[in-house]
Amino acid sequence: MAFPVYIGWDSREDIAFRVARHSLIRRSTVELSVEALRQPDLRARGLYARAPDPLQSTEFTYTRFLVPALREYRGWALFFDCDFLWLADVADLLKRIDDRYAAMCVHHDHRPPEQWKMDGKKQTVYPRKNWSSLVLWNCGHPANRALTPELVNRESGAFLHRFQWLEDEQIGALPETWNWLEGWSKPPAEGTPKVVHMTRGGPWFENWTHVDYAHLWEEERLDYEAVGDTGA
Repeated sequence: MAFPVYIGWDSREDIAFRVARHSLIRRSTVELSVEALRQPDLRARGLYARAPDPLQSTEFTYTRFLVPALREYRGWALFFDCDFLWLADVADLLKRIDDRYAAMCVHHDHRPPEQWKMDGKKQTVYPRKNWSSLVLWNCGHPANRALTPELVNRESGAFLHRFQWLEDEQIGALPETWNWLEGWSKPPAEGTPKVVHMTRGGPWFENWTHVDYAHLWEEERLDYEAVGDTGA
């Protein structure tokens, strides 16, 4: 059975989504079912009804928290932002799944110094920043039953991004290499991180063409364009 993966999608970053998906699939040794979290589609299905938030930097700021509901609160699923570049096999990440936890993520202490990111979006600093940018969701965990579409549409960004419906001991930790924050995380002693997260902005934005590993993203884009699209 294919492992379910959801990727955040933003109309301003469609190419980032497509390259992220391509980099994930072509290195994976396990079968994956990959779906874009497109806000218009979720609105049309009656699952998402939040008013636009001036503080949100992407269209998937809140839609990621619908994953357990989308899976009908069964099994595990992976979510990650569209500005990711996979350089390792996701199968190695899935080996870390632990049913004791309701969610698993990298426990970053991310305090970015920049005032602006991406295409002029204001950079914000808050507790547990970027914890929710890659999440292994234990959709079947009883604690995630609280994460209904009604709650996702109602609660504050702080409540959701800090996983406040969970107890701290229900949030498992993953190694930082699986969500390596470009411009913040320390470079590995050798080789590359397993997953590069271009959280400030990537080469698809004019002002972020020279970030770390931009050349690898460009190589991935060229490979994607040569192979052609393999999904919607």
